[in-house]
Amino acid sequence: MQTRIRRIALTAAAAAVLPLALSACSDNGADPATSDSGNTASAPAAESGDTAAGSGSGDSADSAMSGPFGPACSSVPQDGAGSFDGMAQDPVATAASNNPALSTLVTAVQKAGLVDTLNNAENITVFAPTNDAFAKIPKADLDKVLNDKAQLTKILTYHVVGQKLAPADLDDGSYDTLEKSKLRTSGSGEEYTVNDSAKVVCGNVRTANATVYIIDSVLMPES
Repeated sequence: MQTRIRRIALTAAAAAVLPLALSACSDNGADPATSDSGNTASAPAAESGDTAAGSGSGDSADSAMSGPFGPACSSVPQDGAGSFDGMAQDPVATAASNNPALSTLVTAVQKAGLVDTLNNAENITVFAPTNDAFAKIPKADLDKVLNDKAQLTKILTYHVVGQKLAPADLDDGSYDTLEKSKLRTSGSGEEYTVNDSAKVVCGNVRTANATVYIIDSVLMPES
């Protein structure tokens, strides 16, 4: 009888302990979920920080590797609307109008009625002849072109490629222009030519909607 009573007591004790054990297991199970939730919350924060750091590093590297280059860049104003920072804030035709070395090009763009076309375009590359480049053309011929809107438009749109070109893209490239024919680029490092004739004298200048390569000769379409 005593043995039977002892067994009943042990069974009752086990029955009392079992819910407590299950409750404890349940609490322990909740802790990893809470911990996972904490890890989940902290992981994106770390990832966000890593991404931000990576982005900053990438932007810095990109800026260092692909900023403006070339001998004529030294003549660009250090501040104001015509500086590199100032030009980056404006669309390309407006930015060019703030650079005194591109005044003949700006006049030509205005005569051709291309200001809005260039300013409203997205992600383009402009090969921009300097005033000295236009001065290589005999004055009588230049005046004739400036007064022939159709011919002027043809020449100017030949200087525009419908995509942004990084310096490395100029190593050995052939690109469709807005004039519908191709221009060719070649070179490496910081020395590039277009159509084997025009030299890039200040390259990779950023504007709000374009990348500009300032060149020392006017490009002429083949036909």
